[in-house]
Amino acid sequence: MKSIWAIASLFALMSCLPATVLAQAASFSPSRPVVVIAPYEPGGPVDIEGRLYTKKATELTGQNFIMEYKTGAATRIGVGYVARAAADGHTVLITNSSFTVFPALYKDLPFDTLKDFAPVSQMSIKTNVIVVRSSFPARNFAEYVAYARANPGVVNFAMLGSGSTPHMVVAWLSTVTNTKVTLVPYKGGGPAMVDVVAGRVDAYIPALVAGMPYIKSGKVRPIGVLTGSRSRLLPDLPTIAEQGAPGLEWLNWTGFLVPRAVPAATVARLNEIFDKVAHAPDIVSLAETQGNVMVGGPSEPFSKLIASETVRWRKLAQDNNIQPEE
Repeated sequence: MKSIWAIASLFALMSCLPATVLAQAASFSPSRPVVVIAPYEPGGPVDIEGRLYTKKATELTGQNFIMEYKTGAATRIGVGYVARAAADGHTVLITNSSFTVFPALYKDLPFDTLKDFAPVSQMSIKTNVIVVRSSFPARNFAEYVAYARANPGVVNFAMLGSGSTPHMVVAWLSTVTNTKVTLVPYKGGGPAMVDVVAGRVDAYIPALVAGMPYIKSGKVRPIGVLTGSRSRLLPDLPTIAEQGAPGLEWLNWTGFLVPRAVPAATVARLNEIFDKVAHAPDIVSLAETQGNVMVGGPSEPFSKLIASETVRWRKLAQDNNIQPEE
């Protein structure tokens, strides 16, 4: 009789436990395809990386990881879709550093990027460089800063649309170095680079892989790396921090997030899967040829990065009265 009462008491206790606690007791194993939502147009950098990662995750787990696109409203449609998705680990958001920018620009978001999402894995960092036209008087970043300070507003700096991440980075660069430049908006990186090559604008910040052909041919001059360490593709090019701007480091990252209510054990399992992808030798080799660095690792540093960047961009947007371009 006592054993019957003990069993009954155990079931009663379990019925009082939160559903999330019970869910965490079991190891997450995808029971259907994991859908990775991309809030960007197909064919772009995030899409290309996403398809690479989902293919590798499928190979490593035997479960299907597939890409699905929900674009529009400066990524808010896709991000909002994931925020409202079932918290079962089968819907994942792939995004980049713009995820920490748009909360600073849009005041009526139907979701909170810090409260409604659980970071899973920071997958990669793209190396970005500052390039100037070949005839620009500065040979390095220190000389660029000196020239820009002596000639406020004279430097024409290409950027991609008002409120874009590149816009925010140029504003940050100007704030940290106490310089003033004239911003020239472009719809895409291709036209911006063409105008730097032609000498119609003075400076631009491309991804290294996009700028490398022009750098190798001498059509533009690189003056500094924006990530925290030098690139293997340009080992002799110092970082901006090395050239007198400590703390000025832009991590142009790509990563995965899920709805905040996804159980911790499920987040941990997804992190384990994507960490294996990030450290797969073929993925690492391909990333290096494109000037990227694979990251992986635990989700906690990624979460802290998102939080710190969100604070930074919000202050920068307020201080510079930066408005989004719809």
